[in-house]
Amino acid sequence: MMKGVVFKFGDDINTDLIISGRYKFSITDPCELARYVLEDADPDFYNKIKGRNFFIVAGKNFGCGSSREQAPIAIKYAGCQAVLAKSFARIFYRNAFNLGLPLVECDTTKIVTGETIEVDLEKGLVVTPGKGPYLKIKPFNELQKALIREGGIVNLYKKRGGLNI
Repeated sequence: MMKGVVFKFGDDINTDLIISGRYKFSITDPCELARYVLEDADPDFYNKIKGRNFFIVAGKNFGCGSSREQAPIAIKYAGCQAVLAKSFARIFYRNAFNLGLPLVECDTTKIVTGETIEVDLEKGLVVTPGKGPYLKIKPFNELQKALIREGGIVNLYKKRGGLNI
């Protein structure tokens, strides 16, 4: 069970908004890269999330644009527990799971910035504490669960000597 505060964005949040291309080659440390996550969408975003358990929530097509891995890396190292969106760009989706970052497909219409939610990946629910079940989420397959549990594809491969689930 994950619990945290919501920071909500709209549709079509592209990888340039998640992490600007100006940092693509100049910053290689993922912790440093995280300091600039979503700064072009909200210049004060890092200060708002620093030291907090949080979720990024968005509309449709989150992560569209380029295939740069820096986008999910910046989100993960900023401490985001999961990204919830109506839909994700496919290459961003694959990159995020390969890094062990959970992406949750669900109807995010009723989720609002500032509220605290709990996400239960095993039960497939988003819950608002004190109010009960909020919405159902698309369940993960066994590979996705393993990638999240092990922290990404590299760790999974090292631990198991392959990608057998």
